Amino acid sequence: MTRLFANLPGNIFRSKDPLHRAIQNLTGCRPKNLTLYRLAFTHSSARLETEIGYKKNNERLEYLGDAVLDLIVAELLFKKFPFRDEGFLTEMRSKVVNANFLDQMARKLGLDTLLQETSGYQKNQKPSKNMNADVFEAFIGAFYLDHGYNKTNQFVQNRVLKVFVDFETLVHTESNFKSRLVEWSHRNNKKIAFEVADSRQQGRHKQFVVELLVDDQVVAKGIDINKKQAEQKAAEAFLSHLTE
Repeated sequence: MTRLFANLPGNIFRSKDPLHRAIQNLTGCRPKNLTLYRLAFTHSSARLETEIGYKKNNERLEYLGDAVLDLIVAELLFKKFPFRDEGFLTEMRSKVVNANFLDQMARKLGLDTLLQETSGYQKNQKPSKNMNADVFEAFIGAFYLDHGYNKTNQFVQNRVLKVFVDFETLVHTESNFKSRLVEWSHRNNKKIAFEVADSRQQGRHKQFVVELLVDDQVVAKGIDINKKQAEQKAAEAFLSHLTE
């Protein structure tokens, strides 16, 4: 009988496991399959493989969590702003579901600490912003597989979005720096262009280094796993310099 219980998924009877306690404290739900969460905290940088060569990391869970998180935020915004068009909803979602936000949420929830404490990551280094963002999405993917959509929706809305996100403030937060830059260029008769100066693989994402050129001169740079967001960051950096 003991051997039978020991072979159950995630070894659910080991409630003294630190990861088990951490997940339950964080989500309010007992993890049923702890193996999913261990995988969620195994970053691709660990370079672990099974005996048959299967890569053992959180990239597949990250892919799933990204889709689940998009749906949850899209559904929330659809109901919260019933008279706004799809352009507004898309922009609002991009203000929430981006690397900066996911990094902040991962650190506020303590997922970065769990990443460091779980095997497969160099414990003498702090996780980067992209690593934290990846882990947040992978964690959502693991929780979704463990508890289903309804529980995941409740967790994200009640323990993440309602606690850390002020949607009314976000509505008035300027995020389209490229549009402001275009307006500035028209007023001042300047030619602007964005060029990708470099790109490198970061897990399943590429990290883009985008240069902003004004009259063929490089005036600012932006770095992000999304090329459009990297352009926004370059535009923001240049506009901030103008107002100093």
